[in-house]
Amino acid sequence: MSSFKLKVLLTGAAAVGKTSLVQRFIKNRFAANYKLTVGVDILTKDVEFKQGEVATLSIWDIGGQQRFEFIRSTFYKGAAGALLVFDLTREQTYIETRKWLTEIRQFSNQDIPFVLIGNKTDLIEDVGEVIDRDEARAFAENEGSIYIETSAKSGINVDDAFTELTRRIVESRTQKF
Repeated sequence: MSSFKLKVLLTGAAAVGKTSLVQRFIKNRFAANYKLTVGVDILTKDVEFKQGEVATLSIWDIGGQQRFEFIRSTFYKGAAGALLVFDLTREQTYIETRKWLTEIRQFSNQDIPFVLIGNKTDLIEDVGEVIDRDEARAFAENEGSIYIETSAKSGINVDDAFTELTRRIVESRTQKF
């Protein structure tokens, strides 16, 4: 059984649900109270991305606040992949994903595998369609990725997002050799 150790970034604007996603993924729980991530939190979890193939993810939950921008670049070094998260109920967070992708590529590597995440599907009924989800899908595919919608609250697609990213990282590495 082979094992990989992979550094994965969790990025996106402030309050899109990055910490909630990682808490749901690692501890299978959801806390409704919002707590600002200062700088970075690092959590670890093993992921079986293929039958008998396990990767140890070191997940860097990076604070999305503007004021952390100057230190963020140091967190990106050595990253194997990224989850780029926006909030389906706040269009501005989607618009900013392009800026985030540029930043990730600039400070880690141009071909870094990533998955675009539209989070908070559980809130769409309340607020209606704020984002053109076909456009989000097209943007992800255009950038060589895929688009997944998640809910940290209900847990929908959360494991899939991390597993899919892991699979993409491993595939991109095996293609190189």
